[in-house]
Amino acid sequence: MDPQKAPKLAAIAVLGFLGFLLFMSSYFIIDAGERGVVLRFGQINRIVDPGLRFKMPMAEEVVRMTVRVQKSTTKTEAASKDLQVVQTTMVLNYSLDPLKAGDMYADIGLNFVEKVIDPAVKESFKAAAARYTAEELISKREALKTEVRNYLRDRLVVYGITVVELSITDFEFSAEFNKAIESKQTAEQNALRAKRDLDRIRVEAQQKIATAQADAEALRLQRQVISPDLIKLRQIDAQIKAIEKWDGKLPNVTGGAVPFIQVEGK
Repeated sequence: MDPQKAPKLAAIAVLGFLGFLLFMSSYFIIDAGERGVVLRFGQINRIVDPGLRFKMPMAEEVVRMTVRVQKSTTKTEAASKDLQVVQTTMVLNYSLDPLKAGDMYADIGLNFVEKVIDPAVKESFKAAAARYTAEELISKREALKTEVRNYLRDRLVVYGITVVELSITDFEFSAEFNKAIESKQTAEQNALRAKRDLDRIRVEAQQKIATAQADAEALRLQRQVISPDLIKLRQIDAQIKAIEKWDGKLPNVTGGAVPFIQVEGK
């Protein structure tokens, strides 16, 4: 090889390699569940769907935004209607509207959870909790969740955020309130136990009354069937039993008549 051509060939090889890299960097892939925000010199130029796409080297860059269902967790606290402080953790499932991905990036950026979702969740919970007492927050949790979720839907849809579902974890109250709730539950349990005992005593008393009434009715019926003939028959039966038991010996008596057993007949 001519030594003078070697530098030229090396330069061509380098330029060819750089050209190949430049060509390859002109293409990019947007995955399913994403949208690409193409920026040209820092300004939003277009929004691209999933697939193999082209961009101008050196002039354009791509920001990928997920439009799949995502989860955000927000810890918050509020005051109930009866001024009890309650803390909770709210889990929001949401997704970005693909048609508004560009507006979301232009107006808010990628940290929309901290800027939009968390404040909206906290505000909605405070507004809803103020309409419930502390006990109602527990007993009417489903109604509370529905109210907060509907509020968030109306609040976040303007930003291109779709609310999918909302979950509320266990509430945390002050130690004094927890003690009051425990005391109330104990009192309710004692009242329920006393009511059961009272019901049992009432049933037993009714059973005794029923038994006494049955005995009295049986005695009344028995008295109705007693007649003079039945009395006479029982007297004869008693005398027969006395004869069966007699050993044949007369009792030793002095100055008296000999006893005898009289059997009366008709």
